Amino acid sequence: MTTHTALIRTTVATTLLACAGLWLTAPAAQARERHSSITGAGGRTATRDVMRSQGDVSSTTTGPGGRTSSRLVDRSATGTSATTTGPNGQTVTRSTTRTDTGSSTTVQGSNGQSATVEVTR
Repeated sequence: MTTHTALIRTTVATTLLACAGLWLTAPAAQARERHSSITGAGGRTATRDVMRSQGDVSSTTTGPGGRTSSRLVDRSATGTSATTTGPNGQTVTRSTTRTDTGSSTTVQGSNGQSATVEVTR
């Protein structure tokens, strides 16, 4: 083995160990927040606040008239649930369950009616 080859192997081994060390000491995913606003030509402002954490999302939007709508999404390895509430207080929910053989999604409106779709793989 030449000196050049030994140097390359040592460098590669050191880099791999350093990367492994960084991966092992990496902190858990942190929650992220975002706030944004927009002001129209008439001076009216709308705002949106979003919080993300571990795949889950929570957002609230407030319109110029103070009317608010929100959305909450919970994610897991076996499914997702999303709830949206409009400025009039009506809520729509979508729930998805995943398995090795497919998925099932149900949407329920604020009037109590619902629909389900089944997918088989």
